[in-house]
Amino acid sequence: MAALVRRSRFVVRPLLQVVQAWDLDARRWVRALRRSAVKVVFPSGEVVERKRAPGKQPRKAASEASAQEQREKSPLEESTSHAPSTWEESGLRYDKAYPGDRRLSSVMTIVKSRPFREKQGKILLEGRRLITDALKAGAVPKMFFFSRLEYLKELPVDKLKGVSLIKVKFEDIKDWSNLVTPQGIMGIFAKPDHVKMAYPKTQLQHSLPLSLICDNLRDPGNLGTILRSAAGAGCSKVLLTKGCVDPWEPKVLRAGMGAHFQVPIINNLEWETVPNYLPPDTRVYVADNCGLYAQAQMSNKASDHGWVSNQRLLKFQKYEEEEDVETGASQDWLPDVEVQSYDSDWTEAPAAVVIGGETDGVSVESLQLAESTGGKRLLIPVVPGVDSLNSAMAASILLFEGKRQLRGRAEHLSRDRSHH
Repeated sequence: MAALVRRSRFVVRPLLQVVQAWDLDARRWVRALRRSAVKVVFPSGEVVERKRAPGKQPRKAASEASAQEQREKSPLEESTSHAPSTWEESGLRYDKAYPGDRRLSSVMTIVKSRPFREKQGKILLEGRRLITDALKAGAVPKMFFFSRLEYLKELPVDKLKGVSLIKVKFEDIKDWSNLVTPQGIMGIFAKPDHVKMAYPKTQLQHSLPLSLICDNLRDPGNLGTILRSAAGAGCSKVLLTKGCVDPWEPKVLRAGMGAHFQVPIINNLEWETVPNYLPPDTRVYVADNCGLYAQAQMSNKASDHGWVSNQRLLKFQKYEEEEDVETGASQDWLPDVEVQSYDSDWTEAPAAVVIGGETDGVSVESLQLAESTGGKRLLIPVVPGVDSLNSAMAASILLFEGKRQLRGRAEHLSRDRSHH
């Protein structure tokens, strides 16, 4: 038995030595793969240094370089992190509306009540594009209602500080909205002041010495379209006299397509104060052809050329030909303002165009202002039998005709200067 034990020890002992020898050789082989000669010394004593591959550095040097890079980058990363550019970094918070929330009822009050809008100095804007245009122009937001957080994240973060943010159900926005397809976000803003607004630079660069005066325009869709045409033509400002529809009414805002934040709008003016908002030496032209029978130089039958209805023509004819019952003398109810075709030159001096409502036309005050400034009535000929042109259409025709004349005059002056 003892002999058997000795044999077993004799068998096991060489096996352990073989395993240890193989493991040691393997380690040496692996380490040899990782090594590379730095210098080669020949028997003759010659020493040759091996060049490192480009871009490779010793481990110690590489670690020091990476640490240096981290030190250089860290100040930049820290500085950028201090400027909040996302919703999460800004720390903004929003509330969720609860059933019967009184803040929600204020929205409909602003929408439906013009006296409330004027007294509180607040307006309602709906849709991401309109709200974005308002924020860019410097309008001051007070409160936002939104159905999804993504809609709010599309707005500039710096403009949302100090603003009440309230998340509501989309069904509630559908109940309040005037849009066929609500966009899920509504905002209450302070009523913009044209003096404090920052209108687009491109709009200011293309601004013309051409103003628009709206006289007794009561249709929201027409006023919104007219404001859009005024912004497109490059009007310097739009004046609204008393009797016009509120330009900040939701229907006007929807039809204006952002024009409210591209051109200055001054509303609720008395006629006595209108000249104060016009440049010096401005001539006022009236887009009204009522009473053309008195201007025989244009036509024997002036209604063939007018863009107003025959009924309105007869109304002004009655006013102009009315006689004093006591003296029997004829009374001139309307100022004597000359008529000219709309495509004749009328932009020699700064000009203002008056557009009247479709129902009542322009006021006597507008004709008096045109007479006192040396302006005229502008005639847009139409085919006989056509009752009238839309007020928004007439305004667009006259404003872009004025733009064409001003551009042609500027090109003519530039050519004259180049010749001299």
